[in-house]
Amino acid sequence: MRNLSRSIAHVLTAGALLAVLAGCTSIALTIEAPPALHTSPVPAHTVDAYIPPSLVAVDELPEATYAAVIPGLIANQGITAAAPTVYSLSADTALYSADRTTPIAHLAALNFLGDRTVVVPIQQDGGWSLVLTPSRLELPSTVNGSAPAQSSAWLRTDALVDPISTPDRIQVSVENQQLIVLDRAGQPVSRYPVGVGTPGTPTPTSVTGYIQARYLDPAQGQTEYPIQLTSLHSAAADEPYGGSDGGLIGVHYEEENTGQVSHGCVRLPVDAITAVNSLPLGTLITII
Repeated sequence: MRNLSRSIAHVLTAGALLAVLAGCTSIALTIEAPPALHTSPVPAHTVDAYIPPSLVAVDELPEATYAAVIPGLIANQGITAAAPTVYSLSADTALYSADRTTPIAHLAALNFLGDRTVVVPIQQDGGWSLVLTPSRLELPSTVNGSAPAQSSAWLRTDALVDPISTPDRIQVSVENQQLIVLDRAGQPVSRYPVGVGTPGTPTPTSVTGYIQARYLDPAQGQTEYPIQLTSLHSAAADEPYGGSDGGLIGVHYEEENTGQVSHGCVRLPVDAITAVNSLPLGTLITII
């Protein structure tokens, strides 16, 4: 794997969008019982007088993609012990900020790979669900190098279809340089040594995201072990490796997979990437 920007260029020219952030090797941050999740306060809704925007209006909203910066999103720093049910979308769907009044973006039914977008709800309130999103709400360079690594937004619950259970979850300890697969009860299933970010390009901590996509990327030498792309972003730098993928955090195989060696991503040995690859998309990943 070289650098993220080469990966993205390969994707666009090949038309397959398979190299969005694979460069976590020389550029670790390329291209997936703890306390309850902390989210921004949301107003209580006692009456649901929701009027859906038209399909045209939804499509005109900015798309919440992996490289988008959408200021109206909700900061989602925190940790969750939930093993959620994840969903797909029935159609492109409007996203809302905390007031749930004016749509700020849309989440596409198909992701950048052309696959169905996986959606991870973390809270429900009447006809609304708070979901984790793949976009940033602000860049580290605009907030003195300390931006939220994960965002969330509200959408209408009836847009969620085809539920899939994710009984296991992933926990990565930066201090211990270890990845643990936990079951629904929070008990360890397996443990693996991993490589993490350097002090100058750290892996974000005290945050939970999810595995949003996985793919092989021959341009980055990943022809056997799929890259696990998380919804998390670097909290310290806009583009730690000088790429153009929004500072995404990837979980991927690499021969050099111990120590502080990456630009933020998590490097795994073969047995670890095989275990993570067996988990469904939407599986939560908590970094502590």
